[in-house]
Amino acid sequence: MVSWARPCASLLLAFAAIAVSCCLQDAYVGAAAAPSFGDNFEITGAEDHVKTSPDGQTWYLSLDNKTGVGFQTKQKYLFGWFSMKLKLVGNDSAGVVTAYYMCSDLDAAPQRDELDFEFLGNRTGEPYIIQTNVYRSGVGGREMRHSLWFDPTADFHSYSILWNPKQIVFFVDKVAIREYRNSDKPNLFFPIAKPMYVFSSIWNADDWATRGGLEKTDWTKGPFVSSYSDFTADACAWGGTAGPAPPACAAVTGDSWWDQPPAWALDKGQRQDAGWVARNLVIYDYCDDRKRFPTVPEECKLRTTTTS
Repeated sequence: MVSWARPCASLLLAFAAIAVSCCLQDAYVGAAAAPSFGDNFEITGAEDHVKTSPDGQTWYLSLDNKTGVGFQTKQKYLFGWFSMKLKLVGNDSAGVVTAYYMCSDLDAAPQRDELDFEFLGNRTGEPYIIQTNVYRSGVGGREMRHSLWFDPTADFHSYSILWNPKQIVFFVDKVAIREYRNSDKPNLFFPIAKPMYVFSSIWNADDWATRGGLEKTDWTKGPFVSSYSDFTADACAWGGTAGPAPPACAAVTGDSWWDQPPAWALDKGQRQDAGWVARNLVIYDYCDDRKRFPTVPEECKLRTTTTS
């Protein structure tokens, strides 16, 4: 049984206060033993670049100058709550990208839907940048970039996506850092019809990831390792035997917590948290980029988070 993740009502304007603001009710409650990574995922790529903790609850993905590696869920989902704890590559990670994302296809198909977390490495002592993006039918370009209020290489932190027909929200430690809303029209750039797998990977992207490709990967610092634990999908599973027909849970029935009115919009406390993030941690927002978008994209006008 999953309950709606709700940040504390008040937010003090300081980095330490954000950490306090994350003392929220748990994003999920489960009595059963947590499934191992192998229960949910299969490895994509070089299996010798994945190590597993003795209890099967943590995976370690490594990148070297030969190859990276990734994994994907064994089934697709349409709507729900998806959460993973990650500990990112430490020290000099320039050029390295750790991706945690959802995608409707097993490859970069031209008509794919996609929801992205990408963690862009940096030189020693420089902060990580977190990039989020949304694709609908192969059209992306909806990037936002944020800095973080903690060191994501020092310990595990949770990164979560809430996806329902009304909104998509990206959370970091249960703080909403980005909302992406649908409308009654509907929003032509809102992914709503295609079930998605959950993926993660670590790979070399030194042609663009760090200072636009100016900083190259230093392979003498490798191998580079990202760590993963506590995957949760409280979601509508699209089983492989269901064929093209959607499962009953894909309809807006209100049977699941993520399919009820409290999960259809940010509440007051979440808007306060997201507003603080918008004022203090946003590095790039496509909605403000008049060079790329002379006219403000329609979905940008649907946001309820304000910087005032």
